[in-house]
Amino acid sequence: MNTSSILTTKNSADYELLDSGEGEKLERFGKITLSRPDPQALWRKRLAPAEWKKADGYFGKSISKLSTKNDLQEERGSWTLKKDLPSRWEINFADLKFWIKPTTFKHVGIFPEQASNWDWMREKISQYKSKSYKADIEVLNLFAYTGGATLACAQAGAKVVHVDGSKVALGWARENAELSRLKDKPIRWILDDVRAFVKREIKRGRKYHGIIMDPPAFGHGAENEVWKIEDDFLRLVEESVSLLADEPIFFLINGYSAGYSAVAYKNNLLSLQEKFGGDIEIGELTLEESRNEILDSGILNLGSRLLPCGIFARWSSK
Repeated sequence: MNTSSILTTKNSADYELLDSGEGEKLERFGKITLSRPDPQALWRKRLAPAEWKKADGYFGKSISKLSTKNDLQEERGSWTLKKDLPSRWEINFADLKFWIKPTTFKHVGIFPEQASNWDWMREKISQYKSKSYKADIEVLNLFAYTGGATLACAQAGAKVVHVDGSKVALGWARENAELSRLKDKPIRWILDDVRAFVKREIKRGRKYHGIIMDPPAFGHGAENEVWKIEDDFLRLVEESVSLLADEPIFFLINGYSAGYSAVAYKNNLLSLQEKFGGDIEIGELTLEESRNEILDSGILNLGSRLLPCGIFARWSSK
């Protein structure tokens, strides 16, 4: 079965999309509000400018062009933060804990829209454990960033290999594991270029029940190896598929800034469906905006809007 879905992360105690529009989004992480650019917010803001000015931090961007085939652009900039703002702070989100910290790439250490995928992986791992007598479930997380998917899978009882080319992101992920009381779970933390690591795993004969990848449009490996999605994606997917166990559980691909359709990612998963059966689901990842608009006359309850944040394609066994 193949389906298309819009997956939505709703507001919670420690995360809220307060408003969006005119190329920006206003979010609350714990008690701290941050304003950041978001080109998908192609509509008018609802909150008054005075409400946006109350943000504890604002990101001002400066675009620098990179010399790649597609003339990709990288958003760098700087934050204007209130003087009493801590350098980092923790939040509870999706049954995990994370350190939030503003970075020069406008990121803060978490992509809240991924919560639906984390729940899906937890469910798939739990279902497999309930029907299989095999002791171990092994998951490979490529471009693993600060570890949300890694921690969700470990929390569900899987052994996880977490691979990222950034030493900073890897350290951040380990700190999130400790914060979430998962530091003693069977997680291998690997600082490496994902392509080089996958090739070595093939030679070692390693197999995984689940594979996650979140490839950027452009990036660098641990030794400054250049990654370009138009050059490297297809081979990486093909080689990663060869790492799947005889009874695989899932294969998840996320996409953000590359400009591709979820259908393009789906087409790379059709071979899995032909070989193992199962289901493929594609769609968009979104955040639900708060319903309240603050006016001079009070608070008006409006219908919620969804902020598009990325695409996904995921295969799972029956």
